Amino acid sequence: MAATVILVNGASSAGKSTLCKALQARMREPFWHYSIDHFRAGVLPWERIRAGEFTWPSLRPAFFDGFHRCLPALASAGNNLIVDHIIENDAWLADLVRLLAPFDVFFVGVHCPLTELEARERRRGDRRLGEARNDFGTVHDNRIYDCEVDGTQDVGANADAVIAAWRGRQPPGAFARLRIGAFEPACRR
Repeated sequence: MAATVILVNGASSAGKSTLCKALQARMREPFWHYSIDHFRAGVLPWERIRAGEFTWPSLRPAFFDGFHRCLPALASAGNNLIVDHIIENDAWLADLVRLLAPFDVFFVGVHCPLTELEARERRRGDRRLGEARNDFGTVHDNRIYDCEVDGTQDVGANADAVIAAWRGRQPPGAFARLRIGAFEPACRR
């Protein structure tokens, strides 16, 4: 059976991880929740980066290239994925569209006002201040989605809206439209 990828994109602190966990808990099918944070937490040599032996900017390109290449490997093995990501630039989006071409990809945008993103970032305390502002200006540029939600709204209602849109999806999806250059949005909540 072909795997499905639900790719959730939004700024840091927009509520992506919370939405992904709610989706995973509500889906009838088993889905893995896979994110940059999961990948970063256990594999990078953070002690050596903090000590200055390695620099994050020098490791970052290969890190994200590897993260992107893991997704089709996991999906090729038959795993349904809910992927939590901050797609920072058009090159990353193009890479993901190419790498995930063989799969049923449902692309979800999580929007959140900048003032709320910055307040969440301060409350979290586990993000570098300013990341949300940097993401806010670019993360949704040139993006079309299969479904869009407001990260300030009830997470259960957002999850239900995403699931309903996913269940009712009609081809071509956003990734297929991106491949052929058709940029009309499908749904917005």
